[in-house]
Amino acid sequence: MEQKKTDFLVGLFVILGVVALLFMALKAGNMLSLNIGQKTYEVTAVFANAGGLKPRAAVSSAGVTVGRVKSIELDPKTFQAVVTLDIYSQYQFPADSQARILTAGLLGEKYIGLEAGSDDANLKNGGRIEQTQSAIVLENLVSQFLFNTAEKKGTAPEKAE
Repeated sequence: MEQKKTDFLVGLFVILGVVALLFMALKAGNMLSLNIGQKTYEVTAVFANAGGLKPRAAVSSAGVTVGRVKSIELDPKTFQAVVTLDIYSQYQFPADSQARILTAGLLGEKYIGLEAGSDDANLKNGGRIEQTQSAIVLENLVSQFLFNTAEKKGTAPEKAE
């Protein structure tokens, strides 16, 4: 009888460990949100460069998560990234709010930062954020720096005319 009880407790402990590992993996991969079933409204923003932004990335304002990135698509006419955001309904932003793609830390994950505007009208479901700032891509900054340094030394390739 004692052996069965020990086997049961060990099995229960293993199952709880597997569930905990699965929960941590989903949470770390941003696949699990504790805001399941929370009401949202959808807005879009257009960026010249989404620079590594991923669906389910956080949308935050003043350091508070106010929504998630729903989808990222390429506009076939303008070749710009159209980002759809799900904003939690309890957060109402003015229509002239700004959206920027930011990085958590130096090489961290990308997220959308919203800065509230001062308009009296709020963003509506299906609305669009007009003022956006694309992601700063570290590789572009490094190559720009190297090209400018080489240009000052006179070793840069000639520009084609």
